[in-house]
Amino acid sequence: MRRVYMDNTASTPLLPEVLDAMLPFLKDTYGNPQSIHDWGDPARDAIEDARNKVASLIGGRPEEIIFTSSGTEANNMAIKGLAQAQQSKGRHVVISAIEHFSVLHSARTLEKQGFEVTLIPVDRHALIDPADVARVLRKDTVLVSIMHANAEVGTIQPIADIAKAVKEAGAVFHTDAVATVGTIPVDVNILGVDALSLAANPFYGPKGAAALWVRRGVRILPLMDGGVQENGRRPGTENVPAIVGMGMAAYVAESQMGPRIRQIVNLRDRLISGLLSSIDHMSLSGHPTRRLPGTASFLFEFIEGESMLMLMNQRGIAASSGSACTSRALKASHVLIAMGIPPQQAHGSLLFSLGIHNNEEDVDYVVASLPPIVHTLREMSPLYDKFMRGQRGGTEHANLQREGDGPLHESPECRGDPES
Repeated sequence: MRRVYMDNTASTPLLPEVLDAMLPFLKDTYGNPQSIHDWGDPARDAIEDARNKVASLIGGRPEEIIFTSSGTEANNMAIKGLAQAQQSKGRHVVISAIEHFSVLHSARTLEKQGFEVTLIPVDRHALIDPADVARVLRKDTVLVSIMHANAEVGTIQPIADIAKAVKEAGAVFHTDAVATVGTIPVDVNILGVDALSLAANPFYGPKGAAALWVRRGVRILPLMDGGVQENGRRPGTENVPAIVGMGMAAYVAESQMGPRIRQIVNLRDRLISGLLSSIDHMSLSGHPTRRLPGTASFLFEFIEGESMLMLMNQRGIAASSGSACTSRALKASHVLIAMGIPPQQAHGSLLFSLGIHNNEEDVDYVVASLPPIVHTLREMSPLYDKFMRGQRGGTEHANLQREGDGPLHESPECRGDPES
């Protein structure tokens, strides 16, 4: 049986060169970077080299990079640390309705501390209108956080346009760019943001390695106390192997960005056209053009995404339903609900996220495997059965009308239950 991994949004496989860079710091080079003896020097130098590589990937300065354990930690630090550092100016925070839970829940924590949070809506493509952000900005707005792209449906936001309004209001602007950094070109200066979250595992680096970039001069408070690491902004002994791996993954991503995008976009478009042409009652979700290279998100009527995932898994196909952090929860995605998709339809979501290790044979295998899975599940679905009976009834009524039997309401066969 063929095995096809199309869940690269959740995590990507480690590149061989990344593993090679990490191995010495898992074996022989084990000194603490904070130590002043010879054993600490290689670890400290390796961290600073990784800091330079990560900064180069996003167009920032090395001293502006704060290494963290995950994108979730980076987002927590950004939302809480930036808002609390600016609260002498005001206590109003603006975020979008489709943010990752690490942003949404951090904002909820701020509300308990007396901050006011405004949610920005999205349209049916999950796109934010910069004018909607501009309308809610106030004199006491201290922080705006809008994700660069939504990993669940792939929509890329107009961050640079939003930044103009935020700067005019004098607020700090953060973007969660975990879904974009290393995947598409990201430059903090072009975006115009003050802080940006990123993580290594979406671009073939290790899990447990991430960073928060904060523009020089922007105040931020640490989440934790206890040490001088990361210039006192993120205390705790550094995870040297993971940081080194993130630096190498950033270096490779920057050098291979163009070819990667071209390869993955071609595969994504092949998958989208193949599935849409072979399965009825399904649609593509997210923006049709402002979309991440590898993201193909679909909505299937009459069936649930979890059921499709289980049957695909039996055929060696890995994908996801909803965001990676909520795929085990039996509730509709908050992203899809914010897009105006009814809950019953949102439960039928399926996300394929392609990466550099996928090929045309993988895509063709998925296109061949999914239609019979959908057919099997719909044959067991009472919703689909009800729909088909309604369709058959409508066809019979139309045939009667075409045969000249008079208006439908006058035909004896059309009286009673329309579904009979």
